[in-house]
Amino acid sequence: MSKAVVLYLHVHQPYRVRHYTVFDVANRHDYFDADYDDRTSNERIIHKVAEKSYLPTNRRLLQLLQEHPEFRLSLSITGTVIEQLERWAPHVLQSFQDLTATGRVEIVAETFHHSLAFFYERDEFETQVRMHREKVQQVFGQTPQVFRNTELA
Repeated sequence: MSKAVVLYLHVHQPYRVRHYTVFDVANRHDYFDADYDDRTSNERIIHKVAEKSYLPTNRRLLQLLQEHPEFRLSLSITGTVIEQLERWAPHVLQSFQDLTATGRVEIVAETFHHSLAFFYERDEFETQVRMHREKVQQVFGQTPQVFRNTELA
């Protein structure tokens, strides 16, 4: 009898909210434009996380996939991180595409924004799941067959 272990990894990077004060209310509505502040720059953060985590992990996973044909894994990657990688780090997105190109890495469906919409608004929830599915099809060429809700709720 053979035993199987399913490795499931989750990738998410939220957009950081810019410094927003009471004086901005009714004057500015660019809540997520944190690029002006180097400490919270979405671009800077995605590069930092990619160099410390995504790229080394993806290199090791690809090596394992090449060395062990029986090895498979599931990967949950949110729409927000895909957007950020498309915009600021396409080489990192390519490293995820290289994993899925093996045919042994499944992308799991979820809400696009890694939100809790399920608990609050069914239409919004369904819209985000559809958005995520379409983004996964566009970027990775696969249609998710399994769904995981935010925080496994």
